Amino acid sequence: MITVFHGLLTYVNNSTVMKVKISTNEKFHAITVNEPHLAANMTAALRELCEPFLIQEVKNLLLNLKDIQKLDSAAADDLLGLRNLFYNNQASFVLCELQPLVKKYFEQNEQFEILQIAPTQSEASDIIYMEEIEREFTD
Repeated sequence: MITVFHGLLTYVNNSTVMKVKISTNEKFHAITVNEPHLAANMTAALRELCEPFLIQEVKNLLLNLKDIQKLDSAAADDLLGLRNLFYNNQASFVLCELQPLVKKYFEQNEQFEILQIAPTQSEASDIIYMEEIEREFTD
């Protein structure tokens, strides 16, 4: 994996502050949200952070939620919206390292099967590589 950018930053959108770590390689960007709670007001900032990747050469996004212990229902809906936005633009959007309560929320609300979710970041990157290969064959 060739890292182009690697860093921890505090993303500020209006009054929302969110700590994230971003790294980029040749096939995807990995964003780790370093917050214990993903609230609805934070997802607008997350969307604003993620959408610009769609106009870059490397569009695929891996979202690591390992630190998220709690998820608002509106935030979950926004993650589903982001997933749809990326897939509609021929890009992958994969979540990984979900904590048990977050995973349970997605399962109970029947979103688990719709979202691409992997247990580890390594497996999430494998999904992205496989989807890239599938897109190459269908183009």
